[in-house]
Amino acid sequence: MASQLKVDTITGVSTAGSIAVTGEGNSTTTNLQQGLVKAWAAVDGTANSLLDSFNTGSVTDNGTGSHTINYTNVMSNANYATQASHKENQYNAAFNSPATGSVRLDSRQDGGTLADIANKSGTINGDLA
Repeated sequence: MASQLKVDTITGVSTAGSIAVTGEGNSTTTNLQQGLVKAWAAVDGTANSLLDSFNTGSVTDNGTGSHTINYTNVMSNANYATQASHKENQYNAAFNSPATGSVRLDSRQDGGTLADIANKSGTINGDLA
């Protein structure tokens, strides 16, 4: 990807290896490293397995509807952003209990009861340790 960047759009490179890129209006910059997803996982809650993932080492079954996603590379703190979703109607997915090495991904029926579903997923944004 670096070969596709125009030299005049790069405003600086920090010692941490991040790249700041000038926005379309040339008045603001975006730190690409900060904007990248640091981990994601698609979980089969019925089989307690990862369907696919990035920076996710394993998934732990906590009981019906609750799974812990364990990171390969840990986060710098537990104050990171999460986004959860599912691919089945009448269910909700949400992250809970963020920690530096893991986060819990729960799925519930519309009535609030925890339920195992075949495909729930989510992304993690924040700083890696």
